[in-house]
Amino acid sequence: MVQKTAAANSGIVFAIIGVVLFSAKAVLVKVAYTYEVDHLTLLLFRMVFALPFYLLIAFSKKPLHSKEINYKDYLWVVFFGFIGYYLASLFDFMGLQYIKAGLERIILFIYPTMVVVLSWLIFRKSISKIQIIAIIITYLGVILTFWNEEPMKDGSVILGGTLIFFSALTYASYLVGSGWLIPKFGVMQFTSYAMIVSTVCIVLHYSMVKGLQLSTYPKEVYYLGIAMAIFSTLIPSFLVSAAIKRLGAPTFSLFGSLGPVSTIILAFFFLDERITVLQIIGMLIVIGGVTLVSRQKA
Repeated sequence: MVQKTAAANSGIVFAIIGVVLFSAKAVLVKVAYTYEVDHLTLLLFRMVFALPFYLLIAFSKKPLHSKEINYKDYLWVVFFGFIGYYLASLFDFMGLQYIKAGLERIILFIYPTMVVVLSWLIFRKSISKIQIIAIIITYLGVILTFWNEEPMKDGSVILGGTLIFFSALTYASYLVGSGWLIPKFGVMQFTSYAMIVSTVCIVLHYSMVKGLQLSTYPKEVYYLGIAMAIFSTLIPSFLVSAAIKRLGAPTFSLFGSLGPVSTIILAFFFLDERITVLQIIGMLIVIGGVTLVSRQKA
């Protein structure tokens, strides 16, 4: 009993820290943009600085069920690494050029609703009436958070919000499609392979657009890239995996609501971002809707 309680307590701590660190990524990106670095270069730094650690994980041991894995499975890993980490991250970094960090996190937070809808469209998994109502409420909450944004007139917020929406959609597609592969490879092995694929994609993208030479940026940009790689990518991925192992996915999903809240708080202190009462109401509606969808799904 004591061991179970200790495991649960440590799982809660891991979940909270992991979610907060993941949420800090948007704030770090917005800070980096103040140094006039473009989204492609910043994404390259994030992926390349994290790559050695994922290489170590990927090749330190064999996948869980290596005998059952064939070359087609590895081709699927390449595909899901492309959409789940490369495209999702690219859309995210592009969108953050136009909208607040807090709004970005609110939109990304709706990905569980997309998982439910995609599972229904692709695998014909049933959706309950409660889930349908919760999904509708969630998207109304998202609309509400954008309702009184000043830059709506020039379309920049709409563009940024659309890009973040595509980021959430591609990540949800990755989750729906890769579910059958993860048990074969193991969570950390599969994630490492996907991250390696994503890094290769961003390196190729960068080399085609900008060539092979990196421009010289202020040292703060490199520090922020390292911080994103270590503290908002690598460490939280381990913490979240450890939390899910100790608490279970349904319980861990309840801590996901800390994401938008922590991002808004961090953005307030480090970016001087202000959020209106209407946006707070919208955020609470989104959190409530997503939590209800997640619990029903679990």
